[in-house]
Amino acid sequence: MTYHASIGVAVIGAGRMGADHVRRISEVTSGAHVAAVVDVDIDRAKTVAADVEGCAAYGDVAEALASPDVDAVLLASPGIAHEAALLTAFEHDLPVLCEKPLTPDAVSALRVLEAEQRLGHRRVQVGFMRRYDSEYLELKALLDSGDLGLPLMLHNRHRNPSCPPDFTSAMLINDSVTHEMDITRWLLGQEITSVTVMRPRSSVNAPEGLADPQFVVFETDGGALVDVEIYVNARYGYQVQAEAVCEHGTARIGDRHDMLVTSAGRWGGTVTPGFVERFAEAYDREVQEWVDATRRGEVTGPSAWDGYAVAAVCEAGVRSLTEGHRVDVELVDRPDLYR
Repeated sequence: MTYHASIGVAVIGAGRMGADHVRRISEVTSGAHVAAVVDVDIDRAKTVAADVEGCAAYGDVAEALASPDVDAVLLASPGIAHEAALLTAFEHDLPVLCEKPLTPDAVSALRVLEAEQRLGHRRVQVGFMRRYDSEYLELKALLDSGDLGLPLMLHNRHRNPSCPPDFTSAMLINDSVTHEMDITRWLLGQEITSVTVMRPRSSVNAPEGLADPQFVVFETDGGALVDVEIYVNARYGYQVQAEAVCEHGTARIGDRHDMLVTSAGRWGGTVTPGFVERFAEAYDREVQEWVDATRRGEVTGPSAWDGYAVAAVCEAGVRSLTEGHRVDVELVDRPDLYR
């Protein structure tokens, strides 16, 4: 197997996620280095790039991706900018690790699918990092083994301490439950066929006008039922849990803790404060596997089809939230490139 030398990565987006990926590639990942940081705010790009020896800063994606120093792209800009950046990467036939969403809606995601198919080979890996978390990997292996029989139900809990001030009710679906959409499809190996969103009374912790929490139900083409409790102002910390109910048993993840202390008639531990801390290992593994595959000349991991399918489920979810009833998910036939 042939491995190429250290690949030069252009990180597009110098915000929280982009800056964290620059740090990760520079300090944690082997076989890659950050060749460029790109942001519409050139000063922010320069600030992030300044910490990396030999790294250039750009305010324009096309200029950065035309550089001979760039071998691959890590896309961490806002979702609305993803389609243009992906199409530019395709022009140079560059592999891309694209943070979710692939694009903000199914129509634009379908355009990306069609453009990638014209290349004749995969170039996109979508950043659904939960697939790289050790607990989810363990659950996936157990379900795939068949030891517990067929999965019948999947229960998910997704709680954040708080949400940004500009968070909307639809963003609970598009920005948060999107992870459960992908992990459901991956764990079960099934497509989601419908979404129902129900709204209990809003928590006093939620900003005025925000429907938080929400209770979301998926139906799948394999006959499974999946529920997601999403609560983005739970206050106490960041917590993600999943329980698979199968024919011959159940399996639950998300209960692991750091040290538990018993003292003065009480016992307890800690809850991670945010998603970066909870999934730090998963992000590290995701980027390392992407780099390793790129150096082999391969593209693995969640595909553009996965990104498109989740975008379609998101649209059905927002419709259900708005209209108050069950909504079917509409998908095109899966192209051969993604089978």
